[in-house]
This record gives sequence, C-alpha cells and structure tokens, in this order.
Amino acid sequence: MVIYLKQNDDGTNARFGFVVSKSVGSAVQRNLVKRRLRAAVRDRLSKFGNGQAMVIRALPSASKLSWQALSEDMDSCLNHLAKQSSK
Repeated sequence: MVIYLKQNDDGTNARFGFVVSKSVGSAVQRNLVKRRLRAAVRDRLSKFGNGQAMVIRALPSASKLSWQALSEDMDSCLNHLAKQSSK
C-alpha cells in the first residue's frame, strides 16, 4: 500500500480516503480490501492528529494479503510516515 499525507493547520479531525483500483481484483475483492483498510484505520485512530488528511492506495497484491499481513503493512507505512514527518 501507499499512503499520502497532508498536514493542515485548520484543526479539523483527521480525514481518510481509500483508493482501490480495478487492478486489485473483482468488485468483491476490492470491497473486502476497502473494508479491511477502514477497520485497520479505525483500530489506529489514536495515532492520527487533528488536521491530517490521508489517502491510502491499495496495490494489486492487497487482495492476496491476510488481515494480519495487511495490518502489518499499514503499521510499516505509518511508521515510515512518522519518521519522514519528524525530520
């Protein structure tokens, strides 16, 4: 997955968007990936600050990942983002 982050100073709640293209698979597979991504973000809401706008783009291999692997991939991406924003 790829995560794009934009930090706003307007104090609004964190916002999330999900992009799951047809290259991920059939409509059933794409919806499953979107539901899993939403649940993974919901589990990690405490990590996000106010004013953050985030777009999460699923790569074609996302439909083949288990829930655990998808969660670990998201954690890895978020840790990478945290390191980049602290520089």
